Amino acid sequence: MTPRLLTPPHHPGQVLLEKQVTEPPVAARAPYWTMRRRDELAGWLFVAPQLAGIVAFVIVPLGLVAWYSLHEWNVLAGTFDFVGGSNYRALTDDPRLGPALRATGFFSLGLVVLNLSLALFLAVLLNQKLRGTVVFRTLFFSPVVVTLVAWTIVWGFLLQDNGGINAFIDVLGLNTLGIDGPNWLRGDATAMISVIIVQLFKGVGLNMVLFLAALQGVPAELYEAARIDGASAWARFRRVTVPLISPTILLTSILTVVGSLQVFAQIAVLTQGGPGTSTTVLVYYLYQQAFQFHHFGYGATISLLLFVIVLALTVLQWRMRRRWVFHES
Repeated sequence: MTPRLLTPPHHPGQVLLEKQVTEPPVAARAPYWTMRRRDELAGWLFVAPQLAGIVAFVIVPLGLVAWYSLHEWNVLAGTFDFVGGSNYRALTDDPRLGPALRATGFFSLGLVVLNLSLALFLAVLLNQKLRGTVVFRTLFFSPVVVTLVAWTIVWGFLLQDNGGINAFIDVLGLNTLGIDGPNWLRGDATAMISVIIVQLFKGVGLNMVLFLAALQGVPAELYEAARIDGASAWARFRRVTVPLISPTILLTSILTVVGSLQVFAQIAVLTQGGPGTSTTVLVYYLYQQAFQFHHFGYGATISLLLFVIVLALTVLQWRMRRRWVFHES
């Protein structure tokens, strides 16, 4: 290494020897578009349409509904006045809100219990591979693909006082025993039950197919081992089948609960909320306030209440999965 002479300007005449230090070579800069960044970009591009849809059709409408709930919007008069929390105070003082919530709870509870029970029962039967299961499966799944309004209109004719249901009762001769078919959609005790039955047969086929797919995924070796251990058919169903299909039970319960809270077309076509307010569920009450009485601000407030109820029940079911949902390792 060759020394060089330095003469600092503040020390004239002084000669210093400085050893030349070799600097390390500069490392080459890594390229920005690495494989990891490319994968991340590709992932964001794939989910971008879904995110755009959520923003455009969920977040923005929800924000607008919250904004409308703070106003009184009269479309006919062309007014849009800020009222603050008046709509929320009116919600707590509304005497018709309690009956609407009770009707919603009765409809949801009845539909969820009957739908899940019947769907699981039908799926267990179809899983036995009996003769005619293809026809049986088609019979129960075909209402799922039928238009909801068309399905409801047909049942509206069947449930009338002189409709097909009462005609079938007469054919069976039950009227001779004093059993006469009522006007199913106009009775206080039968209107809600009729609406539940109509929706039950409309949607039970979907849950039946989901349960059937889950049952067919249960290993046959587990049933054989339980049978060798002396487990009865009920014990095998309770100890083997139910734990292994519990994720599907969770899925179907969430879908059925959310769907039952959003029922509208059946009520609007069959009963119009009657007789009285016995079938006026929360969604139909929202429709009455917003589109019949033109209280759009109050209707937006009711829709936020419905959103909170649906969110709370969904979160509750999701958290309960830790206790009863079995996860395979």
